[in-house]
Amino acid sequence: MHDTSLYDVVIAGAGPVGLFLACELRLAGLSVLVLEQAEEPHSPLKRLPFGMRGLSAPSIEAFYRRDLLDAIATPQTENDPAAATAHWTQQARKAGGHFAGIQFYRDKVDDTKWPYRLDGPCDTNMASDMAHLESVLSARAVAMGADIRRGAGVDGFDQSDEEVRIRSRHQTFRAHWLVGCDGGRSTVRKAGNFGFTGTEPEFTGYSAQIELADPNQLAPGRHYTSAGMYTYQQSGTLGMVDFDGGAFHRVQPITREHIQSVLRRVCETDVTVTALKLAATWTDRAFQATTYRQGRVLLAGDAAHIHSPLGGQGLNLGLGDAMNLGWKLAATIRGDAPAGLLDSYDAERHPVGVQILDWSRAQVALMRPSRSSRALEAIIRDLIQTQDGATYFADRIWGLSLRYDLDGGHPLAGRSAPDFELADGARLGQHLRNGKGLLLDFDAGAPLRALAHRWNGRIRYVASDAKDRLGLSAVLVRPDGIVAWASDGPADEEELARAASRWFGKA
Repeated sequence: MHDTSLYDVVIAGAGPVGLFLACELRLAGLSVLVLEQAEEPHSPLKRLPFGMRGLSAPSIEAFYRRDLLDAIATPQTENDPAAATAHWTQQARKAGGHFAGIQFYRDKVDDTKWPYRLDGPCDTNMASDMAHLESVLSARAVAMGADIRRGAGVDGFDQSDEEVRIRSRHQTFRAHWLVGCDGGRSTVRKAGNFGFTGTEPEFTGYSAQIELADPNQLAPGRHYTSAGMYTYQQSGTLGMVDFDGGAFHRVQPITREHIQSVLRRVCETDVTVTALKLAATWTDRAFQATTYRQGRVLLAGDAAHIHSPLGGQGLNLGLGDAMNLGWKLAATIRGDAPAGLLDSYDAERHPVGVQILDWSRAQVALMRPSRSSRALEAIIRDLIQTQDGATYFADRIWGLSLRYDLDGGHPLAGRSAPDFELADGARLGQHLRNGKGLLLDFDAGAPLRALAHRWNGRIRYVASDAKDRLGLSAVLVRPDGIVAWASDGPADEEELARAASRWFGKA
């Protein structure tokens, strides 16, 4: 059977990345079909406590700029004792995050490190769970007109210079573009023969819900041993890593006896597991696609890069892909994209992926059950308790160090736009909800207004002073919230026009 419709974009995968990308493309008015392999979106592993994910500043800002943050930020721990009693919440000091389980605290972080960050609705980090996040994004995508079909994953495709023909079970779909957001074992990536290189796993990680004959035999919290690492909560939530080279991952069913055997070896205590309620495995395999685009096929999220879940960076990396890609692909389809705009997706996001994969590998090195790793751990523990150390780790983990190389002369170019509070009480982020670019003119000059109007429909012009303009006179912001150009003094109109042309095409 053939669907005769020609979609602008078909997205493989209805996880958070695919759903958020669908919202971005619908915001631009494109026709979007999402194909998802799973019949049912619900899974115990997506709910708390295993489904808990940390959202970093770029993800939080992206949701805020698309008016999704309030719905996503709804607390999910109220009716979940396992999540509410997580060991990191039972501390007098407020934890800011961790590196391989080594925590840093907010009271040690020097906020002056980020002079262009303003207080506002967006925190530096927050927690959500996958089930809730997917529910919110799915509801938004459907409300915006995206077509989501479950039980219909991508089996393969053929592409030409004009379109992509996508095979899904007994159906064929046509689209101008195909985006693979179908996870670490991506069919789109494999069918497209994308290069995928990296490092093989050193361990098998376990997430399990168990009952112990004597729950007091294991101390709550994270513990390193001579055999590996384990994290335990007395609600029965267990996480552990066994440095077996990833040998057990997805090779056979996970039994109570196996979990007990591995736990005894890792925790070095003769514990007895009386019941296994839920279990899953994972590894620290770290691979990345050599390119995120081949012809009319693109990759985003875990389809483009996989690594261990240590530090909770994977979801944020994928959401960043979606925010970066959506407006660029939309402009390309509309026909008003400047030359090379879509290529900038790979150019900007691939290096970010490289950094995150190395960040994950560094944590694995610290977790190895060796004397040298324990010595290195002691040094990191000392450093992370200093102000400079805590601030460095906060900068990396919260995503505040993200900056694209835009060749701009201003230090703000390539960074996330400050959320200015304008004279009328509105904030910059609210002006980005329409998915268009923004020229914010603090001095309300006629020349900049006239220049912005040359890109009518692609750049919104806002003339307003701000509560704190950070010494700026004007700022040009891309649809994804990244500063394309900024000026401290009288605006150079030619320089601004070049920046606008680079990101928004011809006037």
